[in-house]
Amino acid sequence: TLADSSDLCRSVVVQGATGGAERRRCVGASIGKSSWSACEIAGGGCGEKKKMERARLCFVAPSRQTSRLLRGGNLNKLAGPGLHSERRRYLHASTPTLREKAPLSNFDSDVFVEDVYEKTGKNLEVVRKTLNRPLTLAEKVMYGHLQDPSTKITRGQTYLKVYPDRVAMQDATAQMAVMQFVSAGLPKTAVPTTIHCDHLIAAQHGAKKDIEVAVSENKEVFDFLSTAAKKYGMGFWKPNSGIIHQIVLENYAFPGCLMIGTDSHTPNAGGLGAVAVGVGGADAVDVMAGEPWEIKAPKIIGVKLSGKLSNWASPKDIILKVAGILTVKGGTGAIVEYFGPGVESLSCTGMGTICNMGAEIGATTSIFPFNDRMAEYLNATSRPKIASAADTFKENLQADENAVYDQIIEINLSELEPHINGPFTPDLAHPLSKFAEAVKKNGWPEKLTVGLIGSCTNSSYEDMSRAASIVKEASEHGVRAQSLFNITPGSEMVRATITRDGITDAFEEVGGTVLANACGPCIGQWRREDVPKGTPNSIITSFNRNFSMRNDGNPATHAFVASPDIVTAMALAGSLTFNPNTDKLKGKNGEEFKLTPPSGDELPNRGFDPGTDTYQAPAKDSSDISVVVNSDSNRLQLLEPFKGWDGKDYEDCVVLIKAQGKCTTDHISMAGPWLKYRGHLENISNNMLIGATNAENGEVNNVKNVVTGSYGPVPDTARDYKARGIKWVVLGDENYGEGSSREHAALEPRYLGGVAVIVKSFARIHETNLKKQGMLPLTFAHAEDYDKIDPEDKVSILGLTDFAPGKPLTLKVTKPTGDVITLSANHTFNEDQINWFKEGSALNKIRATMKDRLKVK
Repeated sequence: TLADSSDLCRSVVVQGATGGAERRRCVGASIGKSSWSACEIAGGGCGEKKKMERARLCFVAPSRQTSRLLRGGNLNKLAGPGLHSERRRYLHASTPTLREKAPLSNFDSDVFVEDVYEKTGKNLEVVRKTLNRPLTLAEKVMYGHLQDPSTKITRGQTYLKVYPDRVAMQDATAQMAVMQFVSAGLPKTAVPTTIHCDHLIAAQHGAKKDIEVAVSENKEVFDFLSTAAKKYGMGFWKPNSGIIHQIVLENYAFPGCLMIGTDSHTPNAGGLGAVAVGVGGADAVDVMAGEPWEIKAPKIIGVKLSGKLSNWASPKDIILKVAGILTVKGGTGAIVEYFGPGVESLSCTGMGTICNMGAEIGATTSIFPFNDRMAEYLNATSRPKIASAADTFKENLQADENAVYDQIIEINLSELEPHINGPFTPDLAHPLSKFAEAVKKNGWPEKLTVGLIGSCTNSSYEDMSRAASIVKEASEHGVRAQSLFNITPGSEMVRATITRDGITDAFEEVGGTVLANACGPCIGQWRREDVPKGTPNSIITSFNRNFSMRNDGNPATHAFVASPDIVTAMALAGSLTFNPNTDKLKGKNGEEFKLTPPSGDELPNRGFDPGTDTYQAPAKDSSDISVVVNSDSNRLQLLEPFKGWDGKDYEDCVVLIKAQGKCTTDHISMAGPWLKYRGHLENISNNMLIGATNAENGEVNNVKNVVTGSYGPVPDTARDYKARGIKWVVLGDENYGEGSSREHAALEPRYLGGVAVIVKSFARIHETNLKKQGMLPLTFAHAEDYDKIDPEDKVSILGLTDFAPGKPLTLKVTKPTGDVITLSANHTFNEDQINWFKEGSALNKIRATMKDRLKVK
């Protein structure tokens, strides 16, 4: 029976894990009593008794929630049939009608969204008075988190100090970040922080076997991260939980949030209205230690969307189009902000896809304004109170009228056709209607060897359900995939839900293989066996990045990026030249048919199935927990502080390598099999710059030792210079260090004796990472000066004794003949960053600061 008006009426929502309609039950409990009674309300909840609405409490069964149980009640009885007996579910109290505060997440009970909004609002009052102009959405979120809101800000010039709301780290980059945090000597992280195990799982056989192998091979690392997380107050998501960015979107991102993550695709959270920025581990350590995060005020690129997607066009095609317009460096130093009526037609996860791949244009991050689609997603992922709080703060979760952008791109979604980008770079954009012609003209292998969908970019329920609609139609005609077809669910929740809803079966029916809930082939964790290395072949993925050798280590693999819909259609056809808009497939009976444009559910009709509980909470009392690193480990190594600057100019440095052409972080510090050494600086330094092309001879990983005259691998040559006490520099081309946020690409040169990297231009994250580790990232004052230095020259860096912001340094280049030329080198160091350089690293500066604070106390 319904509780009477003196009771609190609690509605319990339970999604049956094995199917069946959503069950909604009313649970009554007299105030002050511990007894419970329950009754079913058909499709309704508790709204029928208006006199009780004001006091209503809603209990939701969210994924992996560990808050209080219903006392005195039988959970399984209340939940009804459909709950897995082996999986414990908990109920979380929320009271949106009573305006109870919304926790930052269902795992953070002592930090609240309303507090973030209150501080943001107060800061923006000051900012508006100072700037006296309308603000963009990105500015509202970023400036709302300023340490000093009275800062006079000029986009592209002013360095900002802000306090992020949270930090997220994936297992590969977390190793070094946690090592640095441990060495800082702090008891706990100062902000909510999580670690996600997704990078160290290689794809080979399928989900079950691959997880077993990964857990066995990486036990030492997973144990280290798990123990450190327990001790230092961090949430830990175990292997097979899912990809960091999908887990963040499902659990942690919220409109108006400012967060950083140790992965370049952290901007994925912009799909939920967050300013989410990929950084190196040293930046993360700053924030975890309670220090403000420093960033140069980004410029703002506006993308105005009108119309509505149709036919085979998808959200992925928006960012593929933008990448073709802006190129891989067109977004450097800028936040891309989407606005316009077309935004309303996009799903929350679709917006996440667009923000995710914004990393490929060099953007600091990307963001969408808060709208109903975000609120629907928050509600579907058990965060109704956040949706309610965001609605009350909506004015500051969208751009001001007449906000000014540094550049505006306009895209009519009604006219947008699917795009395919590649090979070898994510900004080589081809409209689908012209792609077959480009394939033939360039001689790219037409036969498609593998189609891969999923990854952090496109692994939502909507992505999977749309792709499933395509394969189901093919199955009806007896068609199976003509290429290998791999599917990567983004999270355990997505995997469990698509399994329950028959989507996994649909993929497998056409020959698809479902991989683990992990990054896998997207980051080179792919033990590929179908094509021998060196064999030219083509693959197409719904991933975000397609640099040479990135996916499978094969330089002859032509990797193309598209939407899951186009990937699925091409995998069925087995050909790169297949256009589902115009071409037909042949059914089992010999009859030809055209595929129907895909369709799918934005959110599952029966709600999400959380799947297996894979979350580990931090210990309440960590005093007895020890984090141990064995001295003989080849996977983990405690860090020794780098030496500080000796107070002198760098004289007669040799050129280790003059890198020619594209030199991404994959070229500087490869992933794939090297991921296992991400926690061991000595070992992973053996991959330093082995993918870079030597301008002297056009070869990879073969440079001249100017002392011995012999040629050899880049790391070996660097080690020899270090042993002889010889300082060295690297020369580079445009957009040096684009791609991943991995700070190993900066740590390794520093560890092996490098002092400077001098290039035509830098990618943002890598430039910062080099500064953090005490190196000098310098740019030629004139790009053509790159051609004036030869590999056998010696380079002196002068002016360090007067090192100051805005003041160029001088390069004295001495030729083997004795001739000398003088060049100018620019830098972007501010005063604080110059102190990092002088101390030897940013971490050294933090240590010194902490020591000073302790002395004061």
